[in-house]
Amino acid sequence: MIKLINDDCISVMKQMYKRNITVDGVLTSPPYNTSRVGASDLYNSRYGEYKDNLPNSEYIKWQIDVFNNMSNILKKDGVILFNINYSSENTDTMWLLIADIIRNTDFITADQIIWKKRSATPNNRSKNKLTRITENVFVFVKKNEIKTFNMNKAVKSVIEKTGQKNYENIYNFIEAKNNDKGEHKKINKATYSVDLCEQLLSRYFIEKKFNF
Repeated sequence: MIKLINDDCISVMKQMYKRNITVDGVLTSPPYNTSRVGASDLYNSRYGEYKDNLPNSEYIKWQIDVFNNMSNILKKDGVILFNINYSSENTDTMWLLIADIIRNTDFITADQIIWKKRSATPNNRSKNKLTRITENVFVFVKKNEIKTFNMNKAVKSVIEKTGQKNYENIYNFIEAKNNDKGEHKKINKATYSVDLCEQLLSRYFIEKKFNF
């Protein structure tokens, strides 16, 4: 069963914590804080209320608060799959944020997954910057669970003498569609890729396909 809650994530997580409700993991993609000030085109006006161009310090403080609240409701050996990217105008926020999450929370990066999209829009027209067709998905786990966190890797063989298991080889690279299309795009211009979500969920949480 999937239950959808349309509310402020920090407020909901605090309510969950008070009621001792926990989750196996979190798959999230926050605003990237990459919109140009004053821009009104599709790619810089993704949100109706949220302004995606906060000062770096304010944005990072907000995300640290999100991670601390996720920590309160995450089950033992759970994971947080955190999709974020940089922009040509704001190249440093992502890296400053990742560093501060590691410094100021009980989480650490276990892996970095590269997501290659089907297309890159808009194309970069500057003389010295590349067009970004990939994004990042950081796998965060509790620092004391770096060797025990959960993932769906099949056992391929077992060494008879020692009992050691050999697991399947899965690369840190995913090819998946861009943001989904449809009527909901009129409401939210920064929709998540269902294709990407299904692949991530199957790697870390469950193996079945979803019907969204």
